[in-house]
Amino acid sequence: MVKLNKIYTRTGDDGTTGLVDGSRVSKADPRMAAIGDVDEANSAIGVARAALGPGSFSEMLARIQNDLFDLGADLATPIEVEGALRILPGQVGWLEERIDHLNTTLDPLTSFILPAGASAAASLHLARAITRRAERTAVGAAAQIALRADALAYLNRLSDLLFVAARAVNQSAGGDVLWVPGASR
Repeated sequence: MVKLNKIYTRTGDDGTTGLVDGSRVSKADPRMAAIGDVDEANSAIGVARAALGPGSFSEMLARIQNDLFDLGADLATPIEVEGALRILPGQVGWLEERIDHLNTTLDPLTSFILPAGASAAASLHLARAITRRAERTAVGAAAQIALRADALAYLNRLSDLLFVAARAVNQSAGGDVLWVPGASR
């Protein structure tokens, strides 16, 4: 386990931060932007958990929050480092299983839906949007540095899961909030 006795180290005062292998990169490095966006997604999922309260959705999200720490470690580890903590195909598969299970309980989509509804569903929609940004940032970083495909796939599936979870929460609260084309005219 990680043990932190001191929160500040002063080693980042020069605008750099350490990777898992001990090398240092700029805090503006594309890899660090992706890690920051993953951290923000994790925090947004924490807000959704608070809105949901205890139960199976919260337990599912707790596992995802732990996986996102694995993802952060994966992104913070240069690809050539062996034996490091990484996102595994099974973690991506677990998300797919949750998506498939939740989807069986939902009516088919017949319209775009608004990211709204119950407070917990709206929180899940926000977490989904932040996760999509994290994915875009990670894909952008992967265009410049080598990142693992499983890490990128995890973010893609996670945004799908958060969308389906928001729909499931809204279904319990009366249904999706449907987009009405031209409603503001």
